[in-house]
Amino acid sequence: MAGTGGSVAGRPDAEYDVLCDDNGAFLRRWALDDTGALVPEDATLDGADYTAVGTVRRCEQPAAPANPQLDGTLQRQTGAGTVTIPAGARSVTLVVLAGTAAVAIGGGAPVTVPVGTSLTWGVDRGGDTGETLQDAYAFTGVAGSDFLVSSTREV
Repeated sequence: MAGTGGSVAGRPDAEYDVLCDDNGAFLRRWALDDTGALVPEDATLDGADYTAVGTVRRCEQPAAPANPQLDGTLQRQTGAGTVTIPAGARSVTLVVLAGTAAVAIGGGAPVTVPVGTSLTWGVDRGGDTGETLQDAYAFTGVAGSDFLVSSTREV
């Protein structure tokens, strides 16, 4: 078999771990030196040299997010009247089926929403992070209005 001979020069094989000690997280690089010995090198997460303090261990995994129980409501308003959703909901949705609905958020000036419109307000996460919509919502109809308001909140 014909070919060329030689060596492939390159960096030694290296593995990285994020570990923790008494001061928090740091980066440990495990590398094989020229003799094949495993050599640890520690650095801050920014890459500066680091000396571990105390017991080195795997960092604690963040707690799994809570899986909160949600309560949902669906209310229909036909004609004149108001549906109010208090502050603290996780989501609020309006669907205007006929006529118009006026929406006032947090006591602000009402805005008219025409037929065929669907609007939703919501937060990404609740549970441990405690995210909720901070304002109350008031949806008001007049003669000829027909709309649905749905909401969810943690219980």
